Amino acid sequence: MVAIVDYGVGNLFSLRSSFGAIGEEAVVTADPETIRGADRIILPGVGAFADAAAKLRDSGLDRVVTEEARNGKPLLGICLGMQMLFEKSFEYGVHQGLGLLKGEIRPIGEVIPEDLKIPQMGWNALIVKRPSKLLESVREGDCVYFVHSYSARNCEDSLLAVTEYGAELTACVGKGNVMGCQFHPEKSGKVGLGILKSFCACPGGV
Repeated sequence: MVAIVDYGVGNLFSLRSSFGAIGEEAVVTADPETIRGADRIILPGVGAFADAAAKLRDSGLDRVVTEEARNGKPLLGICLGMQMLFEKSFEYGVHQGLGLLKGEIRPIGEVIPEDLKIPQMGWNALIVKRPSKLLESVREGDCVYFVHSYSARNCEDSLLAVTEYGAELTACVGKGNVMGCQFHPEKSGKVGLGILKSFCACPGGV
């Protein structure tokens, strides 16, 4: 069973429906014991880093997610949920993340050409940098759906895939049992469903 962490942000029920489409049981929950009892955890997130991090902290679920991940349970962060896996974010100040992955979150405007729109919104191709179980169904040219103004940097030890948007932007990360997608697999058609299916099939991680 997959626990989708409900701390007040994220496209939770669309995510649950996506797991149903691949024949996997998923529950949307804010109950610590349900999360501890799950086989896998999804950390969703949309909006501003500081607000989401505060809500996760105030709920106490930051400790639950961190403890379960450090005990080896597969964890997948999606969009802002992926960003919170890192050490810190520079989104309107400096804010601490969960510190499960090395790296930081910075504005994409620092690295992309000035004439490109922010946020990056829409379909874009994944460029796989390192083979992984999470992305084993992804083929060259496969596109997924992005909506983001910030991306992970200095995360070479966990980098799995990038996308090209005037510069290479981090698209997917993973180290051991801790994984993340900057894009929305639940909005990415068959490609996204394939990635979620691979996440459910990973025995212990990437």
